[in-house]
Amino acid sequence: MAGLKQVQRQTGVALWRQIADRIRETIGNGTYDETGMVPPETVLALQFGVNRHTVRSALAALAQEGIVRAVQGRGTLIERKERLNFPITRRTRFTSGIGDQAREMRSLLLDEVQEEASAEVARWLGLKQGEQVIRLETLRQADKRPVSKATSWFPAARFAGIGEAYRKRESITKAFADLGLSDYVRATTEVTASHANTADLADLELTPGAILLIAKAMNTDLDGLPVQYSISRFAADRVQFTIEN
Repeated sequence: MAGLKQVQRQTGVALWRQIADRIRETIGNGTYDETGMVPPETVLALQFGVNRHTVRSALAALAQEGIVRAVQGRGTLIERKERLNFPITRRTRFTSGIGDQAREMRSLLLDEVQEEASAEVARWLGLKQGEQVIRLETLRQADKRPVSKATSWFPAARFAGIGEAYRKRESITKAFADLGLSDYVRATTEVTASHANTADLADLELTPGAILLIAKAMNTDLDGLPVQYSISRFAADRVQFTIEN
């Protein structure tokens, strides 16, 4: 079957995790849409060149993520959960971007730290290494389902109090407005993909092997001065990006 290849042994990545990744990707590509079911364990075991126990472990991990569900007497059903479409535009905003795709949206502040800017953070924010920045760790939910987790840095001299403003307003845009910045624009976005680490697995309620879409972004004020550098991690099976001019 297209999209399924035998797994690679002795790579340091567990076989069941490789299989879960392949099945997750194949579901995302719509390969199983006609039946709405994942092939039987015996078929998958033959396709991947593994035993049924390994396939069963992969399907159990996907079930934990809510991607599939075992149905007695039928097999493994694909849960029909459409991805949220998240547009990346000149004015990228989480709430307006998700729009009417979710009934309820929440943005939670997980942590706030004032620290010295690393070389990378200083470069993105146009600061000197070691200058003070405020780092926020945030989690965004749509209909009580975690969608993304972000680490964001802000120049401390300009945005003192942004953590408390975000906690109250649950919005970077509204927090900026409370601190005197009425508008800002997206200057740069870099998108990559990676496996989720342990902390992101827990906060985004994913299982080992889950894939994240990672967006590094820099926002500026209307004069072009950097105001925010962020690294956002999106659950790849829950969100898709649309790049708009």
